[in-house]
Amino acid sequence: MKPGIYEQIVNRLVAAELAKLPEKCRITEKIDAAEAPRALAQYLSEIIRSALEFQSEKIGKNPSEKLAAQIELADSIVTLLRKKTGLAEFEKLQIGTGGNAEQLLALLQKDDVRLNTQKIAELLPRPQTSIAQSRLFTGTAKNEPQLGRELRLEIESADRIDMLVSFIKWSGIRTLRKELENFTRQGGKLRIITTTYTGATDARAVQTLSELPNTEIRVSYDTKSTRLHAKAYVFHRNNGFTTAYVGSSNLSGAAVSDGLEWNVKITAQDLPDTICKIESTFESYMNSPDFEPYTRERFEAELEQERRHVPAAGTPDVDFSVFDIRPHPFQKEILDKLETERAVLGRNKNLVVAATGTGKTVISAFDYRRFCEKKSERTQSPALRRASAGNSRSESDDISRNSERPEFRRALCRRRQAAKFGAHFRLRAERQFAGILRKASRRFLRFHHR
Repeated sequence: MKPGIYEQIVNRLVAAELAKLPEKCRITEKIDAAEAPRALAQYLSEIIRSALEFQSEKIGKNPSEKLAAQIELADSIVTLLRKKTGLAEFEKLQIGTGGNAEQLLALLQKDDVRLNTQKIAELLPRPQTSIAQSRLFTGTAKNEPQLGRELRLEIESADRIDMLVSFIKWSGIRTLRKELENFTRQGGKLRIITTTYTGATDARAVQTLSELPNTEIRVSYDTKSTRLHAKAYVFHRNNGFTTAYVGSSNLSGAAVSDGLEWNVKITAQDLPDTICKIESTFESYMNSPDFEPYTRERFEAELEQERRHVPAAGTPDVDFSVFDIRPHPFQKEILDKLETERAVLGRNKNLVVAATGTGKTVISAFDYRRFCEKKSERTQSPALRRASAGNSRSESDDISRNSERPEFRRALCRRRQAAKFGAHFRLRAERQFAGILRKASRRFLRFHHR
């Protein structure tokens, strides 16, 4: 056996290998009783597969004889399980048809309305890939179906559909629009969760989806902390053959057609625990206040605001005129404690101790802004005046809507973005911020030493 980490059932073969090694070279633990069914079933599946392959190879070349031999072996395993468990129902699980064994591919009720349109069970749409075995889509493999085509076929054969998509583009809606319209018109329920993060979603696309019948859309507007970036398409089937696609493809034309996207197709038949987790997580999102019901006016307004906040790639001179900078909850707690020390206890010399990266400099800026608001003083450093000289009057008005001291808003935003744009921009931002704090500290100390 090769060294490394394992999650292997210790059978007689493995035990013999371990016995050759000193005790300090191995670690084992007892199988958890709760996990035993899963672990033992996985262990047996590999043994049974190997046995079936061996049984097939030793028979000969006749396909019917090969299949009959494998069926016989499978039935003998079921018979053994019936005897060991005493469950008579196991006898009904035997295949027992030799080389004529079949798989059920589709089923309709006798009164199904689709039979009135001569859409017999044989003609029901189904994905090209298996709905019982998981697989990976890479977008480049030969003989691999296009993801968009598979999604269309999944829609046509699903009972309910859930989509968790960070970016929805009009090009992606065009790809699936016909199938989604037919699905919802026939009574299928469609639920979609998306976000305004980075402003990449097309408002027209989401509005089109919202106009479909039996459709519910929820949106995450929290693009600072949550930043929803997941992609999942879940196709629920009442017969237990639910499938889900989880990976990198947003709902865009390129992502579901010829893009270099990786997506895993997960089925309830071979990964039921994973499907269960996907379903429960999606339900928790749908019931969370962080994901709000879609309204056109709110969505378009938030989308436009998000787009104004995203800097163009490679552009060092970024416009920070419209930002809503607020302290994080832990920063606000520190600010409140500072206010209590000064206003209630009369302690005007305080030390803030916090971990690296938690925003001590930002806390000092908010603290000084609060001080200035109380004293109704307005100061602006020469460096800041030069930096903001080129801004229009309207930009200054936009900042003033959310802060009485616009220089802090601009300086804080430059400092937060500095790491993205190289040394020159970073130095300029740090000098500007330092200039403000130097003047702030002088005024603050003069005030508290009077």
